[in-house]
Amino acid sequence: MADLRNFQTQAGVRADAAVDQGLRAYMLKVYNLMAGGVALTGAAAYGLSALATTSDPSQAAAQMGNIMLTSLGVAIYTSPLRWVILLAPLALVFFLSFRVQKMSASAAQTTFWVYAGLMGLSLSSIFLVYTGASLTQTFFVTAASFGALSLYGYTTKRDLSAMGSFLVMGLFGLIIASLVNLFLASSALNFAISVIGVLIFAGLTAWDTQKIKENYFEADGHEVASKKAVMGALTLYLDFINLFLFLLRFMGDRR
Repeated sequence: MADLRNFQTQAGVRADAAVDQGLRAYMLKVYNLMAGGVALTGAAAYGLSALATTSDPSQAAAQMGNIMLTSLGVAIYTSPLRWVILLAPLALVFFLSFRVQKMSASAAQTTFWVYAGLMGLSLSSIFLVYTGASLTQTFFVTAASFGALSLYGYTTKRDLSAMGSFLVMGLFGLIIASLVNLFLASSALNFAISVIGVLIFAGLTAWDTQKIKENYFEADGHEVASKKAVMGALTLYLDFINLFLFLLRFMGDRR
């Protein structure tokens, strides 16, 4: 009996070790995809802004504030094409969310990369509005905050589901308030939206990390696990980007 109990204990330890190793590999894939998406977004945003602006008056096609635009910049920032660039990422993220179950893992990952690139194009205008130094500073603050919050969500034993439900409701309220403020243009409401936005996406980072961890299942096949990793990366990517944009409202120095 003692030998049997010892065998069962050893088997349980080996099983737990296998799960831990599999979970670490799964979460590492999620974080690598998410970090790659953020890097692609940043490169696309910077690249487009560099092509759309110029410091040479002879190459300028138009002036926007103190920024000289090339012909590409005029097409992107002042023509109806800007709405296509702004709305394309939204359409693609809905497509990926609703179609991921019917897609192959490679197709889902490719769609994620395309989405990250399109998001970079839509965010390129921040390089025209804010100084490069403040963008860099805000990025590193966001990265440090995101890392700490995600680590908390991964390691905490506390169930964050109740907090998550509250945050999701808060997110809908934030969207409605942002739409209302498009018409009111209230600086006080804009400040409140910025503060609440930072708090909501800080909380969502921890909650989403815990959800992604709990969605891991050792018996998942490679295809299912890969698609779960893509969706987990997309979730954390959106948390990071939104946290960055709301922090930028506080920390960004306008040109």
